[in-house]
Amino acid sequence: MFVSIFFIFTLFTIIVAAGSVASEFSWGTIKLLLIRPASRTKILLSKYIAALLFALCMLLLLFIFSSVIAAVVFGIENIREPYLAYQNGAVVEKNMLLYVMQVYALNCVDLVMMTTFAFMISAVFRNHSLAIGLATFALFVGPQITVFLAMKFDWAKYLLFANTNLAQYIDGTPLVEGMTMTFSMMMLLVYLFLPRRPSPLSEA
Repeated sequence: MFVSIFFIFTLFTIIVAAGSVASEFSWGTIKLLLIRPASRTKILLSKYIAALLFALCMLLLLFIFSSVIAAVVFGIENIREPYLAYQNGAVVEKNMLLYVMQVYALNCVDLVMMTTFAFMISAVFRNHSLAIGLATFALFVGPQITVFLAMKFDWAKYLLFANTNLAQYIDGTPLVEGMTMTFSMMMLLVYLFLPRRPSPLSEA
Protein backbone atom coordinates (compact mmCIF):
# COMPACT_ATOMS: atom_id res chain seq x y z
CA MET A 1 0.00 0.00 0.00
CA PHE A 2 2.84 2.41 0.77
CA VAL A 3 4.25 1.93 -2.72
CA SER A 4 1.34 4.05 -3.98
CA ILE A 5 2.94 7.13 -2.35
CA PHE A 6 6.33 6.29 -3.81
CA PHE A 7 6.08 9.19 -6.24
CA ILE A 8 6.56 11.63 -3.33
CA PHE A 9 10.00 10.19 -2.61
CA THR A 10 10.76 10.19 -6.32
CA LEU A 11 9.90 13.89 -6.40
CA PHE A 12 12.33 14.62 -3.55
CA THR A 13 15.04 12.71 -5.39
CA ILE A 14 14.36 14.63 -8.59
CA ILE A 15 14.85 17.94 -6.76
CA VAL A 16 18.20 16.77 -5.38
CA ALA A 17 19.42 15.32 -8.69
CA ALA A 18 18.26 18.37 -10.67
CA GLY A 19 20.20 20.75 -8.48
CA SER A 20 23.37 18.70 -8.19
CA VAL A 21 25.02 20.25 -11.26
CA ALA A 22 22.80 23.20 -12.18
CA SER A 23 23.17 24.76 -8.73
CA GLU A 24 26.94 24.80 -9.13
CA PHE A 25 26.54 27.11 -12.14
CA SER A 26 23.87 29.23 -10.44
CA TRP A 27 26.00 29.83 -7.36
CA GLY A 28 29.27 30.12 -9.27
CA THR A 29 30.90 27.33 -7.25
CA ILE A 30 31.63 25.36 -10.40
CA LYS A 31 34.93 27.26 -10.76
CA LEU A 32 36.04 26.01 -7.35
CA LEU A 33 35.41 22.45 -8.48
CA LEU A 34 37.29 22.86 -11.74
CA ILE A 35 40.48 24.03 -10.06
CA ARG A 36 40.63 20.81 -8.06
CA PRO A 37 42.87 17.96 -9.26
CA ALA A 38 39.83 15.73 -9.85
CA SER A 39 38.84 15.32 -13.48
CA ARG A 40 35.53 16.54 -14.86
CA THR A 41 34.41 12.94 -15.32
CA LYS A 42 35.04 12.19 -11.66
CA ILE A 43 33.12 15.28 -10.60
CA LEU A 44 30.06 14.35 -12.63
CA LEU A 45 30.27 10.69 -11.67
CA SER A 46 30.56 11.48 -7.96
CA LYS A 47 27.53 13.76 -8.13
CA TYR A 48 25.54 11.14 -10.02
CA ILE A 49 26.47 8.41 -7.54
CA ALA A 50 25.54 10.71 -4.66
CA ALA A 51 22.12 11.31 -6.24
CA LEU A 52 21.60 7.56 -6.67
CA LEU A 53 22.62 6.88 -3.07
CA PHE A 54 20.15 9.52 -1.91
CA ALA A 55 17.45 7.80 -3.98
CA LEU A 56 18.26 4.39 -2.52
CA CYS A 57 18.26 5.83 1.00
CA MET A 58 14.80 7.28 0.39
CA LEU A 59 13.64 3.87 -0.84
CA LEU A 60 15.10 2.15 2.22
CA LEU A 61 13.47 4.74 4.48
CA LEU A 62 10.09 4.07 2.90
CA PHE A 63 10.53 0.31 3.29
CA ILE A 64 11.46 0.58 6.99
CA PHE A 65 8.68 3.08 7.72
CA SER A 66 6.02 0.98 5.96
CA SER A 67 7.24 -2.20 7.68
CA VAL A 68 7.01 -0.62 11.14
CA ILE A 69 3.55 0.83 10.47
CA ALA A 70 2.32 -2.50 9.07
CA ALA A 71 3.69 -4.42 12.06
CA VAL A 72 2.01 -2.05 14.53
CA VAL A 73 -1.35 -1.90 12.76
CA PHE A 74 -1.72 -5.42 11.34
CA GLY A 75 0.80 -7.45 13.33
CA ILE A 76 3.53 -9.69 11.95
CA GLU A 77 1.46 -12.86 11.71
CA ASN A 78 0.09 -11.92 8.28
CA ILE A 79 3.55 -12.10 6.75
CA ARG A 80 3.11 -15.89 6.57
CA GLU A 81 0.00 -15.60 4.42
CA PRO A 82 0.48 -15.96 0.65
CA TYR A 83 -0.05 -13.09 -1.74
CA LEU A 84 -2.39 -13.75 -4.66
CA ALA A 85 -0.99 -12.29 -7.87
CA TYR A 86 -2.44 -12.28 -11.38
CA GLN A 87 0.06 -13.49 -13.96
CA ASN A 88 -0.42 -14.75 -17.50
CA GLY A 89 -4.17 -15.01 -17.10
CA ALA A 90 -3.99 -17.05 -13.89
CA VAL A 91 -3.94 -16.39 -10.15
CA VAL A 92 -0.76 -17.61 -8.44
CA GLU A 93 0.36 -17.66 -4.81
CA LYS A 94 3.56 -15.92 -3.73
CA ASN A 95 5.42 -15.55 -0.48
CA MET A 96 4.28 -12.25 1.04
CA LEU A 97 7.71 -11.05 2.20
CA LEU A 98 9.43 -11.97 -1.06
CA TYR A 99 6.67 -10.28 -3.02
CA VAL A 100 6.98 -7.03 -1.05
CA MET A 101 10.76 -6.99 -1.48
CA GLN A 102 10.35 -7.69 -5.19
CA VAL A 103 7.92 -4.78 -5.60
CA TYR A 104 10.31 -2.39 -3.88
CA ALA A 105 13.23 -3.65 -5.97
CA LEU A 106 11.32 -3.16 -9.22
CA ASN A 107 10.22 0.33 -8.19
CA CYS A 108 13.88 1.08 -7.57
CA VAL A 109 14.39 0.80 -11.35
CA ASP A 110 11.86 3.56 -11.98
CA LEU A 111 13.53 5.68 -9.29
CA VAL A 112 16.97 5.25 -10.88
CA MET A 113 15.67 6.19 -14.34
CA MET A 114 13.94 9.36 -13.09
CA THR A 115 17.02 10.32 -11.08
CA THR A 116 19.18 9.84 -14.17
CA PHE A 117 16.78 11.89 -16.30
CA ALA A 118 16.78 14.80 -13.83
CA PHE A 119 20.57 14.65 -13.53
CA MET A 120 20.97 14.67 -17.32
CA ILE A 121 18.73 17.74 -17.71
CA SER A 122 20.64 19.47 -14.92
CA ALA A 123 24.02 18.74 -16.52
CA VAL A 124 23.01 19.66 -20.07
CA PHE A 125 20.97 22.83 -19.53
CA ARG A 126 22.62 24.02 -16.26
CA ASN A 127 19.24 25.36 -15.13
CA HIS A 128 17.91 24.20 -11.77
CA SER A 129 14.29 25.23 -12.37
CA LEU A 130 14.20 23.76 -15.88
CA ALA A 131 15.60 20.45 -14.69
CA ILE A 132 13.06 20.16 -11.87
CA GLY A 133 10.20 21.27 -14.12
CA LEU A 134 10.95 18.86 -16.96
CA ALA A 135 11.63 15.91 -14.66
CA THR A 136 8.47 16.56 -12.62
CA PHE A 137 6.42 16.94 -15.79
CA ALA A 138 7.81 13.64 -17.08
CA LEU A 139 7.09 11.95 -13.74
CA PHE A 140 3.40 12.88 -13.66
CA VAL A 141 2.46 13.24 -17.33
CA GLY A 142 4.81 10.80 -19.07
CA PRO A 143 3.10 7.58 -17.88
CA GLN A 144 -0.36 8.97 -18.67
CA ILE A 145 0.60 9.89 -22.23
CA THR A 146 2.25 6.50 -22.67
CA VAL A 147 -0.89 4.66 -21.55
CA PHE A 148 -2.98 6.70 -23.98
CA LEU A 149 -0.62 5.98 -26.89
CA ALA A 150 -0.42 2.29 -25.99
CA MET A 151 -4.18 2.00 -26.51
CA LYS A 152 -3.77 2.89 -30.19
CA PHE A 153 -0.18 2.24 -31.25
CA ASP A 154 2.05 -0.80 -30.77
CA TRP A 155 5.19 1.34 -31.08
CA ALA A 156 4.36 2.84 -27.69
CA LYS A 157 6.18 -0.11 -26.13
CA TYR A 158 9.47 1.51 -27.19
CA LEU A 159 8.79 4.64 -25.12
CA LEU A 160 10.65 5.09 -21.84
CA PHE A 161 7.63 5.18 -19.55
CA ALA A 162 6.17 2.02 -21.05
CA ASN A 163 9.12 0.12 -19.59
CA THR A 164 9.92 1.79 -16.26
CA ASN A 165 7.11 0.02 -14.40
CA LEU A 166 8.56 -3.48 -14.17
CA ALA A 167 5.99 -4.41 -11.53
CA GLN A 168 3.49 -4.89 -14.37
CA TYR A 169 5.13 -8.24 -15.09
CA ILE A 170 4.62 -9.69 -11.61
CA ASP A 171 1.19 -8.34 -10.75
CA GLY A 172 -0.91 -7.70 -13.82
CA THR A 173 -0.51 -7.59 -17.57
CA PRO A 174 2.01 -5.71 -19.76
CA LEU A 175 1.02 -2.31 -21.09
CA VAL A 176 1.37 -3.56 -24.67
CA GLU A 177 0.74 -7.16 -25.62
CA GLY A 178 3.95 -9.04 -26.30
CA MET A 179 6.12 -7.02 -23.92
CA THR A 180 8.35 -8.99 -21.56
CA MET A 181 10.57 -8.04 -18.63
CA THR A 182 13.66 -8.83 -20.72
CA PHE A 183 12.43 -6.47 -23.44
CA SER A 184 11.79 -3.68 -20.92
CA MET A 185 15.21 -4.11 -19.31
CA MET A 186 16.88 -3.92 -22.71
CA MET A 187 14.97 -0.75 -23.56
CA LEU A 188 15.93 0.82 -20.22
CA LEU A 189 19.60 0.06 -20.86
CA VAL A 190 19.32 1.69 -24.29
CA TYR A 191 17.82 4.84 -22.76
CA LEU A 192 20.34 4.83 -19.92
CA PHE A 193 23.39 4.66 -22.17
CA LEU A 194 22.21 6.76 -25.11
CA PRO A 195 25.00 9.04 -26.40
CA ARG A 196 24.82 12.46 -24.82
CA ARG A 197 26.40 15.78 -25.67
CA PRO A 198 29.76 16.59 -24.06
CA SER A 199 29.77 17.49 -20.40
CA PRO A 200 29.03 21.14 -19.67
CA LEU A 201 31.93 21.14 -17.25
CA SER A 202 34.28 21.05 -20.22
CA GLU A 203 32.81 24.36 -21.39
CA ALA A 204 32.85 26.11 -18.04
